[in-house]
Amino acid sequence: NAELALDQDRRRHDRTRQRRREALTELQDWLGLPAPPIRMECYDISNLGDTHSVASMVVFEGGAPSKAHYRTFNMRFDGGQNDFARMGEAITRRFTRMLQDDGGDLSFGARPGLVIIDGGKGQLGAATDAMHALGVTDVPVVSLAKQREEVFVPGRRDPVLLPENSSGLKLLQQIRDEAHRFALRHHRASRGRGMTGSIFDELPGVGPARRKAILRHFGTPDRFVHATRDELEAVPGLPPKVAREIWDHLHRAPDPDDVPKLARSTGRRESVWS
Repeated sequence: NAELALDQDRRRHDRTRQRRREALTELQDWLGLPAPPIRMECYDISNLGDTHSVASMVVFEGGAPSKAHYRTFNMRFDGGQNDFARMGEAITRRFTRMLQDDGGDLSFGARPGLVIIDGGKGQLGAATDAMHALGVTDVPVVSLAKQREEVFVPGRRDPVLLPENSSGLKLLQQIRDEAHRFALRHHRASRGRGMTGSIFDELPGVGPARRKAILRHFGTPDRFVHATRDELEAVPGLPPKVAREIWDHLHRAPDPDDVPKLARSTGRRESVWS
């Protein structure tokens, strides 16, 4: 039984490796690549309006996720909601690291066989402009648009439409979806850190330990903000006197000079935790 199970497992892994090889060969043929793209990198942008924008870099090697090489970029661009500029920033920062590589980070030091951009022609143009500005012209780059799963290639007017059941398209969709998931995960974490700090920074008698106790007890900042005095006093590890001071702080009448600031804070809370 053990020999049979081992043989079946080996056959399953062989079939998986064969499908991945076929997918890489399909991508080479359909996209006119010089070689099968053994290392692929996919980039996606996640943001909420102008705040907490994050870019993800997801890496597949041999057609399989290489999670040790995943990276994220907290966007520095502050010129409003402009995903093209943010994509250009992410690509610039990634390939600048490649050109300056000193062997300290294998993820940034490796040269990809294919770069995939989540988006259409606009995102693709921003990425290629950023790469060319750095002198990186030998790395193939394409974009994958969600609406019709069109693959845009620089220099081609019309998109490439891979067959729906092709292994190559499924691999592109897999890495695109993984980049989106990874970007969204870190975007939510960034929003959560910003929201938590905005609520707890000025609470009397609340340090890191009591902050954790409050969040552990209520689950979300929104439930904490709307808690009654009795509910605050029931938080384990929170002295009743401190709980009453927190309630008084949260429900005190606002100073007229603080109204705009409070309005902005309330608006952000609703958008983050709705």
